[in-house]
Amino acid sequence: MDALRRALGGLLLLHALIFLLFALLHAGLPLGPVREPVIVPATIVETLCAAAMLTGAYGALSGRAWAWDGLIYTQSAALGGVMLGILSLTLSPGAATALLTWYHSAMALALAAGLTGSFYVSRVRR
Repeated sequence: MDALRRALGGLLLLHALIFLLFALLHAGLPLGPVREPVIVPATIVETLCAAAMLTGAYGALSGRAWAWDGLIYTQSAALGGVMLGILSLTLSPGAATALLTWYHSAMALALAAGLTGSFYVSRVRR
């Protein structure tokens, strides 16, 4: 279970980096040739998701007693933020780009997979 905890912690670090990159894109900072429309609420939500991911990664990688609960809570919070983004893109289709659609779908799947692993271990640990 320690290997899975460390793997999920590393995955959360990767997710935090991705959330921060998209927060920068939504703040209006182009990353190379990639540009996205400025969406301030998305910048705020993605920054909060990145903070949650960093907190969960810290707990998982440092072996804190709350690591498994932290993994579940932080991934759930981030998944909620991604679902909010999907809902926002659905209700305002003019803001949707191919990159945003792909990003939200991929992050939702990755967070759901991480949550599945976290819930599995929390069930096994009982």
